[in-house]
Amino acid sequence: MNLQIDHKSPIPLHVQAEMLLREMIKDPAYINGKLLPNEVELAKRLAISRTTLRLAINKLVFEELLVRKKGIGTKVVTAKFSSKSKNWLSFSQEMKNRGMEVKNFELHVSWVVPEAPIANFFGIKDGQKVLKIERLRGKPDDPFVYFISYFHPRVGLTGEEDFKRPLYEILEQDYHVVADLSQEEIDAKAANKFIADKLEITPGDPILSRKRFVFDRSGRPIEYNLGFYRAESFTYSVESRRDY
Repeated sequence: MNLQIDHKSPIPLHVQAEMLLREMIKDPAYINGKLLPNEVELAKRLAISRTTLRLAINKLVFEELLVRKKGIGTKVVTAKFSSKSKNWLSFSQEMKNRGMEVKNFELHVSWVVPEAPIANFFGIKDGQKVLKIERLRGKPDDPFVYFISYFHPRVGLTGEEDFKRPLYEILEQDYHVVADLSQEEIDAKAANKFIADKLEITPGDPILSRKRFVFDRSGRPIEYNLGFYRAESFTYSVESRRDY
């Protein structure tokens, strides 16, 4: 396969690399378990830095198209079935569509060194701090969701913004960062004491836990979001269209 990056193209290098990788892993040899070339070799062939290449690989690892094994290498993940919703909305949009007024009961803003899964998602170096925003939200008399959001330092948020405004509105209007793609994981679990206290329920009560991974139009990660919903107060609906 001819692997070439167009260094004169307006398309970012990591996006071009991602497109090439998507084509490469369609090769039957890779589908059947052949390891991809190592990062040093592949970066050299593409005439890009390992950091740029790693952004592309991280995206495919996150999408579960590739898997890395320390000391072994990177290879294609065995295909699995999944169900995906077609559209996504911010919490403010969700509530607006339901005709509900949104109230922020708590807001906590800090700069933190993220845990490994978050740092890996963002592709940042160890020890680099990210902006963390925690919010208890709900209807005027009913707090029913606790959000914890982490933002890539690249987006430009300082923590001094007016967070009464919708977050994605702030990103788009103030920093020209457009949230384009959301990928989600949803679980039913028991509330721990911290979340139970926030949602005014008993530890062990059922909650809906949602992870949301948000990307910009270039496919770069911008937000890692955790949402914990009181079960009886929120229904998560999924609309899917059948492929023919």
